[in-house]
Amino acid sequence: MIRLIIQAIRQKLVWIVVCGVVYPVAMTAVAQLAFPDKANGSLVRRDGKLVGSELLAQPFTGERYFWPRPSAATYGTGPSGIAGSSGSNFGPTSAQLQTNVRSNAKALRDASKLPANAPVPADLVYASASGLDPHISPEAALFQVSRVAAARGMPEEKVRALVEQHTEPPQWGFLGEARVNVLLLNLALDEAGPKKTG
Repeated sequence: MIRLIIQAIRQKLVWIVVCGVVYPVAMTAVAQLAFPDKANGSLVRRDGKLVGSELLAQPFTGERYFWPRPSAATYGTGPSGIAGSSGSNFGPTSAQLQTNVRSNAKALRDASKLPANAPVPADLVYASASGLDPHISPEAALFQVSRVAAARGMPEEKVRALVEQHTEPPQWGFLGEARVNVLLLNLALDEAGPKKTG
């Protein structure tokens, strides 16, 4: 009996070392060698300054920027400064969900000077399941072109062309939908033309 217990303890220690130390170290080394940019969080830098990650949404406000999806997780920037991921968990009959959607749609229509019944892309009024989704649909980006162009004093065609340049196809041509990374689009926008306050 004692021999079996010792054997079990030895096996447990071996597997702890293999699965808890050797495997993670090996995978980290392979990732750092094969694709260090992605292994380190797909960080985006401009002029040597860290401005965000391609993988995480961040809040953009003001009329001169494209807005991301709403976030129930405040884009992962909680009061402690620790990134968190969360959906609202509101069901389709939730009064709070309906209030949030109406409020988001009204803000979008008001900013774009549209009538109260103008259709709004769903991904601009509903939060994603993670609250950290960095992408919006091409339709959601095109919906915002007029507002952004007017706020920046740029031709709408130029802003629309930037949206088209930053539209990513479905992964491997068949997984998911076409999408636009809001951070990368806004950075390209800053590089492309004049900015106005507001």
